[in-house]
Amino acid sequence: MTTSAGILLYRFDRDAVRVLLVHPGGPYWRRKDRGAWSIPKGEVNDGESHEAAARREFFEELGVPAVGDLDALGEVRQRAGKRVVAFALEGDVDVAAVRSIEFEMEWPPRSGRLQTFPEVDRAGWFTMDEARPKLIPAQVAFVDRLAEQLAERARPNRLAKGGGGG
Repeated sequence: MTTSAGILLYRFDRDAVRVLLVHPGGPYWRRKDRGAWSIPKGEVNDGESHEAAARREFFEELGVPAVGDLDALGEVRQRAGKRVVAFALEGDVDVAAVRSIEFEMEWPPRSGRLQTFPEVDRAGWFTMDEARPKLIPAQVAFVDRLAEQLAERARPNRLAKGGGGG
């Protein structure tokens, strides 16, 4: 069973927190939107840490490095059984400048012709509510976990203000 690692990049806009999602390239995904998007992620190589794989895949799929401290968002298991480990990172990326690596596949099937496609054909910033229906269903948990982490950080520390405690 393969394990992938990825990064859920987020930013604070005036009206909402937005997350960066990527749409897979290639002919199978061309007309799919709902449930087709993903966090930038990919397979963890032998001997590679989840964090290193997440940073490498982020760069390969977007063409920009993931700079900063990563916050763990845990793991999910997708429908086909693949494990995905994710991290949150606050940052910004110009989606118009995204440059993904490419892959080659026979297309059309059984034609004997190899064609090249980008691993990611586009990226977009979405509010958390917009992101949930777009994401591969198992990955919605990462958005929910990020929302919980951000809410936890936003809560005032009652002990520091003299409240609570025993």
